[in-house]
Amino acid sequence: MPANSKYLTPAFWPRFAKITAAILGGYFVSVTFHLALASWFNRPEVLMTMAFSGFILWVVLMVLAFLAKSGLKIWGIYLLLTLVFSALIYLGQTYNPVA
Repeated sequence: MPANSKYLTPAFWPRFAKITAAILGGYFVSVTFHLALASWFNRPEVLMTMAFSGFILWVVLMVLAFLAKSGLKIWGIYLLLTLVFSALIYLGQTYNPVA
């Protein structure tokens, strides 16, 4: 039984944007989130936890990317989250409470 055509994306670029946002964007958000946690908390424990929770978060972000209506919007959200987590990484590396 073929799929209902109203649920299929006919154009290449919207489908490509969703797929790349799911794979690359989800990975970037997952890694920067865990690195931001590692820069503020105990680094070895967070990085060991990242081996498992990072994969779970990545899969959840993949599913969310495919549920979104627009691939470009989800790319924008994922890039914004990546920049926010990157800023937290930077602040965590430069923050010195002793000085």
